[in-house]
Amino acid sequence: GDKLEAKVVGGDSITDIAVVKVDKTGLTAAEFGDSDAIEVGELAVAIGNPLGQEFAGSVTVGYVSAVNRTMTSGGSTYNLIQTDAAINSGNSGGPLVSSSGKVIGINTAKISATGVEGMGFSIPINEVLPIVEELITNKKITRPYIGITGVSLTEADATRYGLVEGVYVQSVEIKSPAEQGGLRQGD
Repeated sequence: GDKLEAKVVGGDSITDIAVVKVDKTGLTAAEFGDSDAIEVGELAVAIGNPLGQEFAGSVTVGYVSAVNRTMTSGGSTYNLIQTDAAINSGNSGGPLVSSSGKVIGINTAKISATGVEGMGFSIPINEVLPIVEELITNKKITRPYIGITGVSLTEADATRYGLVEGVYVQSVEIKSPAEQGGLRQGD
């Protein structure tokens, strides 16, 4: 029931994960499970604040419905744990916990289409922990990228335009790794 001020250590908008820090000792740390070892049919408990503080600390119970479920959102593809434990608006960021009380995932999404019930998703904790470690160390996540807009050229296209099969560089982002490496428009 205590309310504490927290400081954001670092955050990642792509995975919707952040690390926050509070200045208080004597807190009990959550134990992490091994999300690679979970199986379909295992008990899953979702904890969160659905619809805000009025329902803070709500617990819903269900099962692991699927593992390694892929979902694409905003141009990124995620590997997720699917559960039928209710994941409601506001549960995002809360833990998905095993029957032994170990955190196996971070609740992140649900499908709420007409005729769909019990399709909630969590990021596996084994994928969360490296992100958390990098946020603590670097305050941000660094992802590799090239920095070009390209078009794939098939063998037929390459022959037609007098080019080689591969990727045709339409544009190069300024100060990108591609520009620094010497790639130019038309390569």
